[in-house]
Amino acid sequence: MNEMELKYGCNPNQKPARVFMEEGELPVTVLNGRPGFINLLDALNGWQLVKELKEATGMPAATSFKHVSPAGAAIGRPLSDTLKQIYYTDDVELTPLACAYARARGADRMSSFGDFISLSDKCDKATALLIKKEVSDGIIAPDYDDDALEILKAKKKGGYCVLKIDPNYVPAATEKKQVFGVTFEQGHNFIKLDENALSNIVTENKALTKEEKDNLIIALIVLKYTQSNSVCYVKDGQAIGIGAGQQSRIHCTRLAGDKADKWWLRQAPQVLGLDFKADIKRADRDNTIDVYTSDDYDDVLADGIWQNFFNTKPAVFTREERKAWIAKNTDVALGSDAFFPFGDNIERAHRSGVKVIAQPGGSVRDDNVIECANKYNMTMCFNGIRLFHH
Repeated sequence: MNEMELKYGCNPNQKPARVFMEEGELPVTVLNGRPGFINLLDALNGWQLVKELKEATGMPAATSFKHVSPAGAAIGRPLSDTLKQIYYTDDVELTPLACAYARARGADRMSSFGDFISLSDKCDKATALLIKKEVSDGIIAPDYDDDALEILKAKKKGGYCVLKIDPNYVPAATEKKQVFGVTFEQGHNFIKLDENALSNIVTENKALTKEEKDNLIIALIVLKYTQSNSVCYVKDGQAIGIGAGQQSRIHCTRLAGDKADKWWLRQAPQVLGLDFKADIKRADRDNTIDVYTSDDYDDVLADGIWQNFFNTKPAVFTREERKAWIAKNTDVALGSDAFFPFGDNIERAHRSGVKVIAQPGGSVRDDNVIECANKYNMTMCFNGIRLFHH
């Protein structure tokens, strides 16, 4: 098949809509449901991301996409008991692939609500059982176990979008895009992101462990498929904060850092001990935690309101307590898709536990950025690689 009709384009009023190949067959097969325009953009970008993560690390990988940028991405490292709790996986026997998706979904659960999932490996039953419980629009993977496919087909009253990708498909060397009737053409971004992208260390601290290298490579691969400007924080093989599509790079750093802080705050004793009502829905629980760990905590703790969420009223998680807990987060890696123009980016990254950084460099203010990184004994690489994606 070299053509597929879609429900509609980016918006319901944009009809008709289709995808097609000028030469050859489509690399995607629809096993269930009916994809939309943005579904396929998420699927194809997400597949490239997880394929590269698997090639770079040798481990199964997953990403949770929303509106053409990843909300989370990870490799399949085992979960701690705390992560099992905050990712709602306590009742599932986890495989490496299931761990990868739990991490990808759990990094930013608010943004991942209604995600499109990409998996590097054949979807197994354990991963399908995790997906079954989440609000999601669809999935792409190279294959599916029979029992996993049956579980996924039952989602959304049988309308869940399930796509199968040809893992051997290689795109043409030249790609095209139309905007306002004008055709753009460029070479496909085949750049390989590996340890070579980390060789030019510009700070006084030259140390990079294997773990830090892996995390930096993961950050760079995530950035390759994230709408620029973008910044990605990574820890223990998973993105914990992604700031995408901002005009200002410092705003990217702040947005991603705030998400990384939220991820860490979910693991605080004050949050793990919240006495939620048994019938609260998962999305409502996530939203309540998000508000509880902010300065707007009174929105869920005020008299007459807290009873909607909790059996017992929690104590306020004060700003000072939150700041003290965030300070305990360490060994975070940070990648950027373009140079940092100001030391402010480094200052903000430091507050979220960043220890190593990979960025292109090339700003007239590189000296200021390096000086700031030296101040915090960080290791920073300049790789000259721009990863803009639109």
